[in-house]
Amino acid sequence: MPTGVAMRDVREQLFDAAERVLLRDGPDALTSRAVTTEAGCAKGVLHRHFTDFDAFLTELVRDRIRRLAHQGDLLLGCVGRGAIADNLTGFLTDLFSSVAVAIVGLTISRDGLRARLRSSSPSGVPILTEAVAAIAGYLTAERDRGRLDAGADVDTLALTLIGSAHMLFADRTGTPPSPEAVQRLARSVVPQTSVG
Repeated sequence: MPTGVAMRDVREQLFDAAERVLLRDGPDALTSRAVTTEAGCAKGVLHRHFTDFDAFLTELVRDRIRRLAHQGDLLLGCVGRGAIADNLTGFLTDLFSSVAVAIVGLTISRDGLRARLRSSSPSGVPILTEAVAAIAGYLTAERDRGRLDAGADVDTLALTLIGSAHMLFADRTGTPPSPEAVQRLARSVVPQTSVG
């Protein structure tokens, strides 16, 4: 590999490379060598920016959690508009069509990574915990507008949606669920009181 060539946005290039390896080959294939090879850089580049590989993976997961926060903001922007199930279908599809399923597998398979993430995600599975919070926030806003039953337990509904959607999308090598299947799930878990 050439040396002395400056890389722009090194962290983001390494994160994107790790994501490609995760999506293509799964968590077991994710090594510092695989990431740097995928990024087209020397292995030392990763270690110049991160103290070790678990530190790199921790920042990768945290970066993807920050991206999820943006998706949550977009979902909140849908409050009062369209069908609740359609809004949830879009959020769930975007979430699980991305690297989220692979990130879940990664965090489950690496004890050191989970331990480091506990400082910012003290319970549950990182990324899924944040997705549950985003959905619960959205459902609370819809309930406050009267579009969801006043007695709806939004926390349980959010957990049910994330757990069920994760089961639909869990096989990263299989055929992803159809939009209709995701919408059917959302409609069955969260019936709305009106469309208006």
